[in-house]
Amino acid sequence: MTICDFSGQTVVITGGSKGIGAQLAHDFAQSGADVVIVGRNIEKAEEVVQQLRQFGGRYLPVSADVSKLEDIEQLFNIVENEFGKVDVLINGAGVNVTKPAVDVTENEWDYILDINLKGLFFCCQRAAKMMMKQKKGKIINISSTGGIKPLQVVAPYMSSKAAVIHLTKGLALEWSRHQIYVNAIAPGLIPTDINAEDFQNTTWVEKSIKGIPLKRLGEPSDLSSISLYLASEHSNYVTGQTFVIDGGYSIK
Repeated sequence: MTICDFSGQTVVITGGSKGIGAQLAHDFAQSGADVVIVGRNIEKAEEVVQQLRQFGGRYLPVSADVSKLEDIEQLFNIVENEFGKVDVLINGAGVNVTKPAVDVTENEWDYILDINLKGLFFCCQRAAKMMMKQKKGKIINISSTGGIKPLQVVAPYMSSKAAVIHLTKGLALEWSRHQIYVNAIAPGLIPTDINAEDFQNTTWVEKSIKGIPLKRLGEPSDLSSISLYLASEHSNYVTGQTFVIDGGYSIK
């Protein structure tokens, strides 16, 4: 899907080796961008890069765990050395543990918040330092409808995604004078690696679909157009916003 020309632009996508991140990597590569695929599994990142080569740009797989600040620093040092800039950052890395709140351990809480919130913040911070020198940049944070509408048995995940929405607003306010635009996308129920186990429960899936006004699950490609829009100059009067893509689920 191509609605904008990103030729000559560098797009960094954390969590880019699978699910929504991999879909967006294809979208931006098809639109002419150079794309950095970031994931903990370098083999999967390399697989995505191989798929992107048909589009003729520059694509770089980078192994990084965004819960570790040294990995984030190394990631952006690589981007700076290889491309000299970052035009768009998409924070797509995310994890979840599905279990009752009374059973969540400290390690599980830290694991989820360290990747979904701490890692996202410090990726934003490091990218912003480069974008400030460029005097422009676009940041897209992937939140969730779970950050808007309370859900059961995902307390840490829900908390992290709600925090991402508020953090997006704060960063948009603080960095607007640098022409850095910060927005978020809140997807609804989209089957990906992060929730694969949940979607094996057919009873739960059928019940979930009944609760969605459009009566279907989402697909990673449902985030394509809004992501390209938010990364483009067409959205230069939009910042601090969260765009909900959930088939109407959160309005009920």
